[in-house]
Amino acid sequence: MDLKFSSAEPFAEEREAIDRRLGGPGDGGWHGGERDEQDHRRAHTGRERARRHLVLEALHAVNDRTGWISPGALNYIGKRLHVAPADVYSVATFYGLFSTSPRPRRIAHVCTDIACMARGSRELCSGLEQRLGHAGAHSGWKPSPCLGACERAPVALAVEAGDPPHEHLIGAASADDIVRALQQGPQTLSAEVPPSVAVPQAGEAGLMLLGRIGKVNPESLEDYLAAGGYEGLKRAFAMGAGQVVAEVKASRLMGRGGAAFPTGVKWESTARQSAAPRYLVCNADESEPGTFKDRVLLEGDPFALIEAMTIAGFAIGAERGYIYLRGEYPRSFRMLSNAIAKARERGFLGADILEAGFGFDIEIRRGAGAYICGEETAIFNSIEGYRGEPRTKPPFPFEHGLFGRPTVVNNVETLCNIPLILQRGGAQYARIGTQDSTGPKLFCVSGNVVRPGVYEVPFGATLGEVIALAGGLPQGRTLQAVLLGGAAGGFVRADELHIPLTFEGARAHQTTLGSGVVLAFDDTVELPGILLRIASFFRDESCGQCVPCRVGTVRQEEALLRILHSRRGDGAQERDIALLRDVGQVMKDASICGLGQAAWNAIESAIDRLGTLKEAA
Repeated sequence: MDLKFSSAEPFAEEREAIDRRLGGPGDGGWHGGERDEQDHRRAHTGRERARRHLVLEALHAVNDRTGWISPGALNYIGKRLHVAPADVYSVATFYGLFSTSPRPRRIAHVCTDIACMARGSRELCSGLEQRLGHAGAHSGWKPSPCLGACERAPVALAVEAGDPPHEHLIGAASADDIVRALQQGPQTLSAEVPPSVAVPQAGEAGLMLLGRIGKVNPESLEDYLAAGGYEGLKRAFAMGAGQVVAEVKASRLMGRGGAAFPTGVKWESTARQSAAPRYLVCNADESEPGTFKDRVLLEGDPFALIEAMTIAGFAIGAERGYIYLRGEYPRSFRMLSNAIAKARERGFLGADILEAGFGFDIEIRRGAGAYICGEETAIFNSIEGYRGEPRTKPPFPFEHGLFGRPTVVNNVETLCNIPLILQRGGAQYARIGTQDSTGPKLFCVSGNVVRPGVYEVPFGATLGEVIALAGGLPQGRTLQAVLLGGAAGGFVRADELHIPLTFEGARAHQTTLGSGVVLAFDDTVELPGILLRIASFFRDESCGQCVPCRVGTVRQEEALLRILHSRRGDGAQERDIALLRDVGQVMKDASICGLGQAAWNAIESAIDRLGTLKEAA
């Protein structure tokens, strides 16, 4: 793809999809329709150039309609948004859910990641190969990284492009389901199970974050209000923005996305900035293998997130918020779109919310299959219409974030704690859990347990207690290891179930809580294969921007392949383990962002804590 526009023209349905998303011809410059000679020679104003942030939305519009993005569509998007076609191409090819080559309108993404590996994804793929042929566009199915529905593993996402498109998350998936989706369409499959199925505790007394799931209709604002919804926002308006920040600081709420940064400090630092406008970004791109708690909140209690974002916007002085939602969550997108529309209708979003003199609104921006976009600065680039590559820090988001303005980024679980804090008071909230880890915590329990799902416990419960809540392992099976924190986390042994699941407890035992993953592996799982899948995941998901990660993730996978599949002497295998250590340390010390810094963690813990590779050698 060249920097200059070619003669390629979009197909009629591509042009219509782009125009529908971007709008038709308007005043003040070319906004659609056919361009004349004068338009081609005229440079428009800076306001026009600012439309680059719609690149990802336009790409989604085409991909949803036709299943792929033609050179003509790339040309047309570039002309509409005043962006070079090479730039549009670079964005389109960055994301796993887009294709710039022709492919069928129906396609199935079949998860082959670690949670699904533990529950039969290899057998599922083998069955699909027998019935449909090898994975690829010609057969209609392709392997996928984690789809965020680990409680239903093995999982597949069936997609049919069209107007409207149809998307269906299948789990537990069978070869019959996938073949039917490809031959007859995803809409012919049975409806997805209710969100409450992912919450084995649903309906139990004492739940806070999960208390409404299974009890209220997640599509009804009336039900949400009847269950105490928007009481937190009313209290926020009554106490004022400064006091809201003070209450969040008093709660000692730590970020739940993995970094565990104090939320109140982040809000206060942003609110003190003189630059305007300020922005709030909800990170709903939970792509960490084994993580699905945010999806359950989005689908089971979406109004809670809308209320929480409105409170946060009020506290930091932001008038606009963005939900960056992972593209593999079609039901979450529908639920959030409904919640935003109904909140606007009732005056909970808009110009003058509850007649309090504060205006705030929310947009959803869908990701398109890029794990790296879970990094807070990569989200900014993605929303702004660039490749989702992390930015070097400093400057930090609170001073120079989205569109160069002060920005707060919090994930879904973190934000959903905010109404609880406002209703209970920060000091009262801080009494839940432990001194350094306050409040309730959600854990994504999956793998070889009897009742996989999202579990809520106060900080301080032990690893063994959380696994027991999930019913333990099936009868006759023995626990081999537990992966804490997902692919970027670390393994612990079966004799370490006493580890307290707190930030300080995890640190004391030289591990991490990460995003809240508790992935149990029994004695039927080949752990070396799991390590190789983790290495493959990081190699695929590295954005390639920095050398330590771009090269290191490849060398890491190559060394593992040699250790596991080459018949060589012990000395050669020991040298490869030493190489893994060297490469891992370089990635940890020199990578720009957390992906490269954490890509070695799980493999290191398997070597040192479990002795896995030494056994394989």
